[in-house]
Amino acid sequence: MKKILFAASEGNPFIKTGGLADVVGALPKYLDKKKFDVRVILPKYLCIPDELRQEMSYVTEFYADMPRGKEYVGIYEAKAGGVQYYFIDNEYYFAGDRPYNKIYEDVDKFAFFSRAALASLPELGFCPDVIHCHDWQTALIPVFLDAFYREDEFLQGVKTVLTIHNLKFQGRWIIDDIVNCRDLPEKYRYGAMEAYHETNFLKAGIVYADRVTAVSETYAREIQGQQGGEGLDGVMREASYKLSGIVNGIDQEDYDPAADKYLAEHYDAKSIAKKKKNKAALQERMGLRVDDSCMLIGMVSRMTEQKGFDLINQVMEEMMNTMNVQFVALGTGENRYQDSFRYFDWKYPDRMSATIGYGEEMAHWIYGGADAFLMPSQFEPCGLSQLISMRYGTVPIVRETGGLVDTVEAYNEIWHTGTGFSFANYDAREMLKIIRYAYSVFSGQPREWKAMMKRCMEQDHSWKSSAKKYERLYQDMA
Repeated sequence: MKKILFAASEGNPFIKTGGLADVVGALPKYLDKKKFDVRVILPKYLCIPDELRQEMSYVTEFYADMPRGKEYVGIYEAKAGGVQYYFIDNEYYFAGDRPYNKIYEDVDKFAFFSRAALASLPELGFCPDVIHCHDWQTALIPVFLDAFYREDEFLQGVKTVLTIHNLKFQGRWIIDDIVNCRDLPEKYRYGAMEAYHETNFLKAGIVYADRVTAVSETYAREIQGQQGGEGLDGVMREASYKLSGIVNGIDQEDYDPAADKYLAEHYDAKSIAKKKKNKAALQERMGLRVDDSCMLIGMVSRMTEQKGFDLINQVMEEMMNTMNVQFVALGTGENRYQDSFRYFDWKYPDRMSATIGYGEEMAHWIYGGADAFLMPSQFEPCGLSQLISMRYGTVPIVRETGGLVDTVEAYNEIWHTGTGFSFANYDAREMLKIIRYAYSVFSGQPREWKAMMKRCMEQDHSWKSSAKKYERLYQDMA
């Protein structure tokens, strides 16, 4: 049996700020328990909800050698979804009301976490065959393994996988200001860790990890080019021999319209007509005109330029004044986009609803009640929202980038195929054109639209197939 340790900065259900937590919380559950002993290690943040902290039990504590001297490392454990979780405790690093703070604090915090996670393994008596690291926050684990544990009897021979969930976030800071990296030999600090005269955690992890994965096949290709490489395209091309793309899945138990506790009416692909009741309920809850003939477009997203909100701002007035559409948006982000959506909400009160914030219940209302789901991303490593929306028969409208290309098949009116609508260039007029096309199918060809809804719901975007690919990766390494 192969032993796998997931190391990450967040994981559902304990702490979540985005899609990373969904992956870390779901993928271990779908790996074959007969072949793999999979465990997860996370920071024990003070901001983890009290009811979840109460489920944790004390394991042990010790003092680890760190650049500051001997530092306390507590270890707690809990189980979720049949998976064993460990938590690294040290309130100097993990106090506060959120998991991420200023970058100058976070780089030192996650350097500590990476070192403490490795130091904890002998205390736990658990030596993994593979440590699966996620994003820049744990990208130094392969570096610390090489620097400090190459001759260690317990951890010698441990392999590492680094998954890039978003190359844009790299863990960059001033080289000599990161206390928990000060004892690294110069060949690491001023070699693999250096990029453009800064320390770059992600770059170092890419260099030292045995295998690197991106969260979709298309994104794995995009990050090797100048446009998608975020300054690391040269590094990605050099690492191409060990780079692969594996698209994320979704936990279909969490997102199931036939059993979703938040929906007004349950339905499946065979009873898809019942979805209309959820649309009416969503319109009523959001103060919109209850009108089944309008196309209700939903968004659950960070309100940032990456997610295409500048494109939406350019055409929202034209959309509202030339089509019978309504818009429901949920999310937080940059003030300029939050403010513009508040303005549209004020100007079109019966056709536009913008909620600045996030709530799981409301997200499910939108997935279950909207007709279409808009994702005009500038880039999208994988994307989970389009997978969730399809699960609910909510037809995605996406830009052709990253995981959106790999998961949404464009509608073909001749062959009557496809699971959504897509446009190629990052251009507001092109996006509006495809929204108009989707609207024409919705309003003029209801049988075609219903057939597409059904095709969406029949897709298998569970973790099963992706988990098989990770299993093969682990088997090939260990």
